[in-house]
Parts: sequence; C-alpha cells; structure tokens
Amino acid sequence: MIRRFFDKRTWPLWVSFWLPLLTMTGYFIYRGMAPFGSSSLLTVDLGQQYVDLFAYFRHTLLHDPSAFFYSFSKTIGGEMVGVWAYYLMSPFNLIYLFFPGQSITTGIFIVTVLKYGFAGLSFAWLLTKTKTQKGWLVPTFSTAYAMMGWMIANQLNMIWLDTTAILPMVILGLERLFKTGKVRYFAGWLAVMLIDNYYMGYMVILFSCLYWLYAATKYWQNVKTLVVHVAKFAWGGLLAVALSAWLLLPTFWALMQSKAKYNVTKVHWKFEYAPWKMIAKFVTGTFNFDQMPSGQPNFYVAWLAIFAFMLFFLRRKFHWTVKLSSLLVTAVLLLSFCYEPLDLLWHADQFPVWYPYRFSFVFCFWIVWLGAQALTDKLTVKWWQAAIMLVLSVSGFTTVYLNLKHVSFVTKANLMITIGLAAVTLIFLLVGKQRRRIYQVIALLLVTVDMGINAFASLNNLSYVSQAEFGNYTSALNQSVAKIKASDSSFYRIGKTFTRTKDDPMQAAYNGADHFSSTFEKIIPNFFGSIGQPDGDGVVAYTNGTLISDSLLDMQYFMDKKVPTAQQSNTNYRSYIPVTSTKPDLTNYRGQSRLSTKKVATYKNPYALGLGFGASAAINDLHVSKTTGDPIARQELIYQTLAGRSTSGLISAENFDEVVFQNVKKVTTLTGSVLNKQNLGKTGSIYFKFTPRTNDSYYITLGSNLNTDNASYYINGKELKQYPTYRHTIAVNVAANSKGKTVTFGIQMKKTSLWLQNFTLYKLDNAEFKQSAKKLQQQPWHLTKHSSRKLSGTINITKKNQVLMTTVPYSKGWHATVDGKAVKTKKAINTFVTVPLSKGHHTVTLTYRPPLLLSGSLITGGAVIGTIGWFALKRRRDQLHF
Repeated sequence: MIRRFFDKRTWPLWVSFWLPLLTMTGYFIYRGMAPFGSSSLLTVDLGQQYVDLFAYFRHTLLHDPSAFFYSFSKTIGGEMVGVWAYYLMSPFNLIYLFFPGQSITTGIFIVTVLKYGFAGLSFAWLLTKTKTQKGWLVPTFSTAYAMMGWMIANQLNMIWLDTTAILPMVILGLERLFKTGKVRYFAGWLAVMLIDNYYMGYMVILFSCLYWLYAATKYWQNVKTLVVHVAKFAWGGLLAVALSAWLLLPTFWALMQSKAKYNVTKVHWKFEYAPWKMIAKFVTGTFNFDQMPSGQPNFYVAWLAIFAFMLFFLRRKFHWTVKLSSLLVTAVLLLSFCYEPLDLLWHADQFPVWYPYRFSFVFCFWIVWLGAQALTDKLTVKWWQAAIMLVLSVSGFTTVYLNLKHVSFVTKANLMITIGLAAVTLIFLLVGKQRRRIYQVIALLLVTVDMGINAFASLNNLSYVSQAEFGNYTSALNQSVAKIKASDSSFYRIGKTFTRTKDDPMQAAYNGADHFSSTFEKIIPNFFGSIGQPDGDGVVAYTNGTLISDSLLDMQYFMDKKVPTAQQSNTNYRSYIPVTSTKPDLTNYRGQSRLSTKKVATYKNPYALGLGFGASAAINDLHVSKTTGDPIARQELIYQTLAGRSTSGLISAENFDEVVFQNVKKVTTLTGSVLNKQNLGKTGSIYFKFTPRTNDSYYITLGSNLNTDNASYYINGKELKQYPTYRHTIAVNVAANSKGKTVTFGIQMKKTSLWLQNFTLYKLDNAEFKQSAKKLQQQPWHLTKHSSRKLSGTINITKKNQVLMTTVPYSKGWHATVDGKAVKTKKAINTFVTVPLSKGHHTVTLTYRPPLLLSGSLITGGAVIGTIGWFALKRRRDQLHF
C-alpha cells in the first residue's frame, strides 16, 4: 500500500508537498509560534480581524447554521453571505472546528503550513500532468512557487492563500482545453476559485485571459481552431460563473451595500512610482511592515527560476510567436504593477486599503511556469545565454545599489546575500553535468535555501501577538459572555468598555455593536458616526455610548474591566484587557455580581428598550443628517421623536466654571477656537473645570481634530480611555452621579496649535430621560422566538399613529408579517426597520432572506442539471456509436 502511494510517479508530488510545509514549520518553531512557544501567528489583519471570523465560522457550523445568512454579532446586525464569500469559504477552515477558544491559534498554524504544502503539490501536479518536468526538478520549481515572495508577504492574509493551490489547476484546465477541447476542468476549477474567494477569483479570471493569448500561440493550428478555442474559453468562464452564482449573486448585492459605496475612484493616467523600483523586489528579504500600507509588489522567487525564466526567451526550443506572446503577457503584468489604470483594473476599480498589488502572485506563477518549461533536466545553459543573464542581473543589482536610499526596504546586507545567491546559481548552471540526479538534488537544495532565506529575512521584520495576550483576553471575554448567556436566553445586546478587536462579538458569539470587515453595509458606520461613535469605511467601535444610545440600541448588559488588585500587575492587566471607553454612566446601571468574573464586572441596563418597541410613527418622517446639530443633539432628536415628546429639554449645553491656560494664549470663546502655545519649546495645557449641581450625566463632544495625534486628554488627572481613531465628532462621558464634586477635563497639546473643533460640554437631564425611556418601554415587542435570521413576537399597540420601531438595520432582505399577513417594512432615520401597525394586539415576524440568493441558486441549479444532462447525453451517444 505504501509503495502504491509513494512510487516513482508520485514521490515528486509528495516532496513538493512536504518540503515547503516543513520548511515553514521549522521557521515557525524557531520563532516560537503556538503550539511550540509563547508567540502566535497573529499579526495585523490576521490578529485584528480574521482570527475572530474563524471563531465565528466555528460557532456557525457547530451551533447556529442560520448565521451563514445573517448575524447580530456583526455590529448591531448585518448580512453574512458577503462575509462568508470573502473570508470564510476555504475548505481549510474546517480544521478550526477542532480548536475552540484560545487554541484556535494552533489551528491557524496548521492551516497556514498546509496552504504552503498544497501550493507546492498543486504546482507539482501541473508540472507532471503537462509533462513539463519530472524527477527532482518537480519539487525544485514547486518549492520556488509555493514559497514565492507574495506568499510570504501575504501569509497574514491567509484568506487569499488558497489561490496559490487553485491557480495551477485552473491553468491545467486551460492547457487541457487547448489540447483536448474539454472545458470541464477549466470551468470546474475556476468555479472552485470563485466560491473559495471571489476577489482572488476575479484576478485569476484576468490572468486566464492573458494566459489564453499565450496558449493560443503555443497551440496554434489555424483560424478555425482558434475560433473554437475562443468559444470554449468563453463558455468555460460562463459555466464557472453559473456554477458559483448561488454565492456570487447575493455577494454582489452585499457589495453594492458596502464596499462599492465607500470609495469613489478617480482614474489618473499616470505611473504610481518609478518602475525601476520593482527591480529591488528581486532582492531577498524586501518585505517589512512599511511595505504593507504602500510599497512595491512582492514577487521574489528563487534565482534558479529567474534565470530559467530568462532562458525561456533565449532558447530556440520555443517558436518566435510564443516568445512574443509571452513577452507581451510579461509586459502587461509589469505595467500593471506601476501604471494606475491597470492597477485599478486588477483590483476591480478599487484602490486597495493596505496590501497593494495583491495580484502579484500571478507574476510569480508566470516566472516559475515559463522557467520550468525552459530549463531541461540537464540543467545546462550555454555561455552566450549565461552572459546575457549576467549582464541583466548585474545591471539590476547595480541599479538597486546606486539607489539604496530610494528603496528603504532593501538593506545592503540582503543585497549582498542576493548577489551571492544569484552568482552561485549562475555558476551552478554553467558547470558540466556528469551525474544528473545529484545536480538535480543540488538544484532543489539551492532553491530551498534561497526561498528559506527570503522567508527568514522577510518575516523577521514582523512582530506578532503573544499567545498569552490573545489567550488571556479571549478567556476573560468568553467567560464573561458565557455567564450572561447562561442567565438570560432572551434577545439582548452586550456592550463593553474594553476592546481587543472590533470583531470581539464574533470571537465570543454574542450580540454586540462593534465590527470590522470589507463587506460592511455603509448605513451602519454612517449612523454610528452621526451619534458620536468612532467609525470608518468598514468599521465601527461602540465605545462612546450615552444613556440615550445604550437605551435605544438595547445594550442590556455592559462588561467593564475590574480594577486590578494590589497583587496584580496593572501593566500586564492592561496589556491583554485594553480599556477603550471611559463610562461613568455605569453607576446608573445595576451591578450584577453573580454575572461578574475575576477580571470583568457586569452591569444590567434598566433603560434598555429591547430589539423592538412601539413608538411614534413620526420617526418614519424624521430626517437626521450630519448637519443636524452634533451627536448629542441628534440622539436627543431621535429619542424624543420616538417617545412622542418635546424634542428639546432632554439635553442642555453647559458652561465650564473655570478654564486654566498653562503656556497657552487665552481665548474667550472655546468651541471652534484655535489655541496657540506661548513658548513653543514648552508643554501647553488647558484645564476645563466644572462642578455638577446635580447627579445628571455629563458629556463633552470632541471633533475629529481633537485626536491623540494632536493632544493627550485627562479626566481628573487620569488619562482618558478612548478608542484612538475617529473621523467624526464623538461624545465622551465625563461625569455621572458626581453632584458637588469638581470635574477637571485636561488637554495637553502635542503641537504648537490646537483647534477646539466641536468642543462642548452637555448635561443630560436624567429625570427627563427616564420618563421617555419608561414611556417607550410600555409597548415592548415580546420576542417569543429569535434566531439569526428570524424574529417573532407579540406587541400591544395602545395608541394610534404608532409603529413597531426596531433596531434591526434596514435591508431589502428583511420581510415582515403582521398576524400572518405580509406587510411592507419602512426605513427609519435611514438606518432601521420599522413596521406600521394599527391599534391592538399583534404578532409580528421578521424573516431574513438574502437578496438574489434564490436567483443565484436557480442559475447554479440549472447549470448543474444542464451539465449532468450534457454528459449523460454524450455518454449515451458514445455507447450507441460504439
């Protein structure tokens, strides 16, 4: 049995799989990655986003399959098909089912090294099935491909890595299309690519079009055959799209509500940087943190593959038309890396937010694939060919050396190492080959060392989240959430004053209000930004809730980090439970000692309104724009309109009792003023003091200019705990139940001047607020059943002109029935679902059906049935003919 799976035909495949896998495993063990040490693979987006989504993947499959379509863990609610299509459709993710909680980092380790292995195996399969290479040269080129610079640079974006295993299969399908006329391999693997990750699949489609041009010259026969190949290529692409339509169509709808609305792209017909800088990326170890937000494409491959690629254009083996088409494809790819219109085309007309030139994996494939076709098993090059290679490489290295100050990602040491690797490789190719197999093994070792050095030099530039930091926080969060869930099975949302990531609700599978993803409906950041919460394109952080917003959004529970005891290290405590919200308002909520843990205190909000409640129908006609006052004024307007009460009197602007300027020129008007230092060499500080005459809640609004880049902020001498980035005015809770106690809000300037943008002190009339909250709580929507995509309950409407107001984000996917009859939903304040109701007792049900899911499923079903029918008919014809 062992010999059957490991024989002279299969051993190159096994080596191609295990060599990159074990090489990267060895490096990760050296770095002490969990489970082999105290560190983890979590860094940047993998640590801030993907790990939480992987945990949610596990929760969905094991506990709540309906969350595939919709989730209330995605901020206050959002569609999930788009999230799954972009982040979670990889079959490798099934491994996470075996790694709960903090152990998921071990699952990430396993999945990462497996993706390296399967990339090598897939490329090896392409080489063997096309009879391009055999023996030891199969793993030689496969390792160069599997450990390419793009792979090393983007292993932290592991949701994209499946592409490296699927791309060679798509190309094999194209090769078979030209050789045999069969479309099914190309269409099938392209469909797999689109389902696995439509974003990378789009890039594979573009590359397939370029590859078709090359293959058309490679397999040229006549015009008639060319037309047939065009038709079959188009049919294969359409069939792939049809087979994946069940996922693509609802994803397309999701993108229209999210990413497609964020960026307005204006094309500039220009080069993005000096093209010669790409040469520097052929130097080992040229990936670092600075290259993530902006940089040059990562396409480093072993110098053996680079020289083999050059050899493709120098050998007489290939017809001049094939060389010309190959040169054209190469030119288009290189131009795409620096010419903005082509760069935008590859990224679907959206500038990438970090990680530029995400399509550089196709260039790595192109280099290695052409090189594998050019370098024979004799591993020989002629002197004149070597001379050309030498001139090209020396020219490239000289250009980089003379411009080192312009390519900061290149170190002189790495340049010297690369020159050494290139020299050894070129000399090796010139040496006479008496014992061919030994030389092939040497070639494999040379490539492995080359790619290993690049991985080592590149990844050593990155820092990672420690396993303890991730594990301790995750355990503390999960324990606290588990206690709340065990005590209350109804629908509610949970807020907190600490944050590891904006996807904490997905990590611990609870209904929260934070979120970060590329497929985030725009209406939620717009709303959150308007009511004083930090927001951005694809991100919200509910860290600045007021009594009003907590009530409205049904924040029934709040988790707060406990103050460390004398025996505990506050520094260590803070490192894994980072506080991001100052919230004196918690003194207005009821402490729940039975729900608290050693590290987290839990509070219950008596003013929470529930997911739905009876409210004034005037809310449907209320238009709240960002020009309607500031966040506190907008909250007052919304809340009082819902309650059918006066839209003024709930809040009031207050004056400070005293303002102390230290090394800052005095101003008479605060809001909107520009403060300037007197002595530029000294610190400038301003202290705003007031003494509350009541126990009401007080808030200070800070414009987006008043961020941590421009100043530091303090409340009574202690640093303000605040999520650091926000693009709109936020509301900071500075006092509650502080009657007679002086409150000092301090600002320490970091620059010579500071704009007091939207800087105002507000008082919330707590008694007025409680009356409005009590009125709104009188007509609750009693949920009898609730899941991720279906909500059903009863409500008793006691007055005319009332609606069921929900804090379910509006979407065309939500469908309502009232007493069993379909009713059209409406959108309130451009954000929430409302259902018009008459006076009386009603049963209201909301059901979510992803838009276009049915249409996509019908298309896919038709494609599957049609394909099966075609093969059945063809088989029957063949049998009758026989």
